[in-house]
Amino acid sequence: MRSKVEWASAFALAATVLTVLLGAQGSGAAASDFVPVLTEQQPATRFVSQPVVQALPAEATEGETPDADTLQELVSQQDAGDQLSSEMRCLAGAIYFEARGETLEGQLAVGRVIVNRARSGRFPSSYCGVVYQPSQFSFVRGRSMPRVPEASRDWQEAVAIAQIADDGAWKSEAKGALYFHAARVSPKWRLTRLARVDNHVFYR
Repeated sequence: MRSKVEWASAFALAATVLTVLLGAQGSGAAASDFVPVLTEQQPATRFVSQPVVQALPAEATEGETPDADTLQELVSQQDAGDQLSSEMRCLAGAIYFEARGETLEGQLAVGRVIVNRARSGRFPSSYCGVVYQPSQFSFVRGRSMPRVPEASRDWQEAVAIAQIADDGAWKSEAKGALYFHAARVSPKWRLTRLARVDNHVFYR
């Protein structure tokens, strides 16, 4: 009986010792989980937003501040010259045949339609291409226009207006127009009407 008690006591003592040892190791592992460890600090990622400025293609802006108080004064400042490029000749020709005898504002409005079309991406990209596009201008016959009396005042005026329209040096009364027709007709176009200038009605 005594040996059984001694044996049980010894077993209990061994179990206690083992429990203490295992508890100490476990406590050590748990404690090591809370030991601060120095790590290399990575700099925070910074996103810097800066505007990207891209130059726009050089193009005249209609309505730039002119060096004249009136359109007549600006016309008188133009150098008609004897050497017109084929493109400017097409533009001046369209102004001459479509609006000869109208006010300078009316001639400019017609000229700006040619310029707007050439720059719109919806029509030929040159003035001659726009003017000679089939079924657009009644004065055109095939790929030519009637002979122009280039010594006349009307032609010199048309050339000056063409230069102003090309430069965008004076604001048109029908800004942004791509179409026009004579005021005497009514084609019932489903377009946005912009203005009537002299004998023409302009649309976008």
